[in-house]
Amino acid sequence: MRLTEENGGGLGGLLTRDVRAVTAGASVLADALGEQAVPVEAVDWRPPSGPGDADDLARDLAVVMGDRRRTEADAQAVRRMLGARPHLVDVRPAHEVLDIERGAFLHAGPPLTWDRASGPMRGALIGAALLEDLAATPEDAERVLRTAPLDPCHHHRAVGPMAGVVSPSMWMFVVEDAESGGTAYCSLNEGLGKVLRYGAYGPEVIERLRWMAGSLGPALRDAVRAHGPVDLRAIMAQALHMGDELHNRNRAATSLFVRELAGDLAEATGGAEALRFAAGNDHFFLNLAMASGKLSADAARDLPGSSLVVAMARNGTDFGVQVSGTGDRWFTGPAGVPDGLYLGSYGPADANPDIGDSTITETTGVGGFAMAAAPAIVRFIGGEVPDALAATQRMYEITFAEHPAFQVPILDFRGTPVGIDVTKVVRTGVRPVVNTGIAGRVAGTGQVGAGLVSPPAEVFTQALHALAEQATIGS
Repeated sequence: MRLTEENGGGLGGLLTRDVRAVTAGASVLADALGEQAVPVEAVDWRPPSGPGDADDLARDLAVVMGDRRRTEADAQAVRRMLGARPHLVDVRPAHEVLDIERGAFLHAGPPLTWDRASGPMRGALIGAALLEDLAATPEDAERVLRTAPLDPCHHHRAVGPMAGVVSPSMWMFVVEDAESGGTAYCSLNEGLGKVLRYGAYGPEVIERLRWMAGSLGPALRDAVRAHGPVDLRAIMAQALHMGDELHNRNRAATSLFVRELAGDLAEATGGAEALRFAAGNDHFFLNLAMASGKLSADAARDLPGSSLVVAMARNGTDFGVQVSGTGDRWFTGPAGVPDGLYLGSYGPADANPDIGDSTITETTGVGGFAMAAAPAIVRFIGGEVPDALAATQRMYEITFAEHPAFQVPILDFRGTPVGIDVTKVVRTGVRPVVNTGIAGRVAGTGQVGAGLVSPPAEVFTQALHALAEQATIGS
């Protein structure tokens, strides 16, 4: 059988122990092996859980896999996802490129209202309201936000890290697909420490955001326009060979990007300061990797019959997924608290449930799916090097393809696993692995750690049920 997080095969589990056999169910086999002195681990494994019983899941699986549209729809969805060629073409204010007006805010994850928002989401929204001069104090901001329009970034062809809050004056990376002409957006990365995306909103956070809008954004815009389109896929492919996985480790990708734009930034107004800021922020490229992932995933959307996952996102309360064959519908369940390492005196009690759109990286074959390319990541999220290798290898079981451009050197340059298949997740019980930062649960705290998390199983069984319903209607 396949080891999973639930049965002990997660990071730091059986994969690092001297176990030659694993048994499930009745104890007869375990007892027999034990009598032969074979190292054995008996696990309490059950079929994947979700709404309905095993018969319901089996019936839905049979319907979906028997859908006459499925084979071609999945193949086309995968071709589109793998064929996307993201290029950074511009940097512009959100109010110019997104359908967002003063007083409205975008956020990470599936739809959310203020009354259900977690601490870091509320903190980020408060900071954005202060940034936009909609309130003079955090208390005033809360009153404004109770009735302010809130909408997911994903509904606007955008993604945002952690809380993912976007307001009109913030600047956005504009990424275009050289293959299809599609466009995706992501905000600029603030760096680490007390930052808005982790829910901090103190004076230093607002001051930095105003500098980003007044100086960093324009300098990057001038440099990108002078340089011409920047091939982000090429940078990502090279960074994987240099030890990044493009979610929690972007050191190589950031260095490659800064080198690419350095000459043009040096000649832009405010470019020297912008260059120092980007070069000193190892996570600067993350937002570009996210926009690239959004572009690739969106290219695979809206193919009836396809069970390819095109979005995974969290808002600090819910974890949601979207599937190519079910349009814009979200399938949601409770967001889990990541398991990992904590900063300073922080611990699990300080952690907020998982948050952010950055799981678009895993959706498109990097991040947690590429941890084998970045063994050093275990020093940041916990575990050991063999765990990083095992995490990537496990993801091949639930994906459609291997990425032709994103390769893992230690796996003989095998392409990263890409294209999550709802049916494979439900059939195997193996869920996508995500490596992520951990936000403090209290508004204003900021980052408290980093670790691993998986989506709740029910989001995939919900999606399977919806695909089965559509297959029945379409038959």
